[in-house]
Amino acid sequence: MATYQETSMPAIFFNQADNLKDAACVAYKNAQGQYTDISWNSMAEMVRNIGYFLLSKGIKVQDKVALFSDNRYEWWVADLGILSAGAVNVPIYATNSAEESRYIIDNSDSVICFVGSMSHLKRILEVKAKLPNLRDIIIFDEPDKPVEGVVTFKEALKLGAAYAKKDELAERIRNIKIQDMATIIYTSGTTGNPKGVMLSHSNFVSNVRQCYAVAPEYFTQDVTALSFLPLSHSLERTVGYYLPLAYGKKVAFAEDFSKILGNFQEVRPKFIVSVPRLYEKIHAGILAKLPEASPFKQKLFAWSQTVAKKSLPDLCNNRMPRGLLGLQYKLADKLIFSKLRAGLGMDKLLFAISGGGPLSQNDAEFFIGMGIKIMEGFGMTETTPVTNVNPPHKIKPGTVGPALKDTIVKIGEDGEILIKGPQVMMGYYKNEAATKEMFTPDGFLKTGDIGEIDADGYLKITGRIKDLIITSGGKNISPQNLENSIKASSFIEQVAVIGDNRKYLSALIVPAFKELESWAKANNITYANRSELIANEQVNKLYEAELAQCTKDYARVEQIRKFRLLEHEWSQETDELTPTLKIKRRVINQKYAREIETMYPPDDAG
Repeated sequence: MATYQETSMPAIFFNQADNLKDAACVAYKNAQGQYTDISWNSMAEMVRNIGYFLLSKGIKVQDKVALFSDNRYEWWVADLGILSAGAVNVPIYATNSAEESRYIIDNSDSVICFVGSMSHLKRILEVKAKLPNLRDIIIFDEPDKPVEGVVTFKEALKLGAAYAKKDELAERIRNIKIQDMATIIYTSGTTGNPKGVMLSHSNFVSNVRQCYAVAPEYFTQDVTALSFLPLSHSLERTVGYYLPLAYGKKVAFAEDFSKILGNFQEVRPKFIVSVPRLYEKIHAGILAKLPEASPFKQKLFAWSQTVAKKSLPDLCNNRMPRGLLGLQYKLADKLIFSKLRAGLGMDKLLFAISGGGPLSQNDAEFFIGMGIKIMEGFGMTETTPVTNVNPPHKIKPGTVGPALKDTIVKIGEDGEILIKGPQVMMGYYKNEAATKEMFTPDGFLKTGDIGEIDADGYLKITGRIKDLIITSGGKNISPQNLENSIKASSFIEQVAVIGDNRKYLSALIVPAFKELESWAKANNITYANRSELIANEQVNKLYEAELAQCTKDYARVEQIRKFRLLEHEWSQETDELTPTLKIKRRVINQKYAREIETMYPPDDAG
């Protein structure tokens, strides 16, 4: 019989630990570079000790505790320890600055902060004087020498183990009410300060159960997931962490995004959760290597792509093609697809989730065609986050699937997607005005996204209200759709469409340099550096042709009239991308204002 009623993630975790005992719960890369398992029993012991430690520090029910770290098993331990004590976890993105972290700790009223590395600790110590309510800091990494006022994770575990009132923690878990707040996740504000999204235990438990109901057959198998999206983001928290935890599946932690392909090969996961950027990069990387292959292999690859495209109606409906096409697909799989999957470490992958932003239909079809089931979904932090997902038995590339169980998704009069369901947030922390603004009079959450629902109930995202470009001629244009189409070019790594209050559309483009350099070599173009390469007339003509090809199905007003090639890739570190790798349009508009203005000379009639 279960020890706890499953009304919270800690209750679900401890019930699983009682059941699975010495089976592997997580795996992490040790100092020797080997993946090492930690059992459910060992994790449960650490979670209890961190819970006891927090009780020893006087943590009360619904106190706020911040968590500022990269993905690692200690993140899980701290999170489950915080929630077990009846407290509220306030995650901070590992890439946040000292000032951004200060705002979150201060605004959330956090009294304790867990940090991952010395780098995270330095950022907190830098602003600690401005945080009078912050009592304790616990660091996961072992510092070279003790830091005054800072407790190490190992010390916290020992202090917790020595705590006398052991029954108190189990009592706290039993007393968690399902409607109690579990977390405050701060959404990266593009304008003004970020808002704290309050999610309850009910939000998480409901969303985990809803996601499971989409494909329960996958969770009857021996599944290992690979965790690499930030745990501070609700998509990884719910789908990459709580979902496998709830159904007793093992999770391995990737080292970081730059080493992800190596980790794929070591772990060979059966399940991943990612934002579109990973799929884009893998697809672009495969295409970039093609020119290096022999003419025969290039022809073979092109043939396999034709076969894959013809097979999509079958593959998307969870069946293998039959007859002659079936034989061709088996041959293409043997010669090309199986080798690609093995080379990528994706040969055991049962399914892959894509969320956090629009996945281009081109990328989705490429992976489905090579035998990797990508299930694109939709949601937002305010919905815990999942509201829609493509089921594995009927995938429609270009859509985000039907609504989850117990979820109502409808389209408002202005085309906005509106949502009601058990995963919808409690509101914004200490911000009633912003909370009220997010809901319609009849209680639907306003997503800010524009969409349409087809006859099968599948949702298609067509744009974002605040990102809409309104040209000086009054035409409303969604940049995401155009950008997704443009990124179908193997020569384009990143793109931002410009044109708000302008006479015509233009684009800033970061080339896929590996592909471009191969093309330049094949066309005898010499250059001293990237700056010289992107200034080359032939190169610019290539991009002109690529843009024309990628946007040929768009109306004249949606065509890209001018563009500028940029020599540096956009990243989180340089502030053009959010932690979930979405474009920060405001930053790009400010940073590249000079380049943008050159595309709109004052005398241009448009």
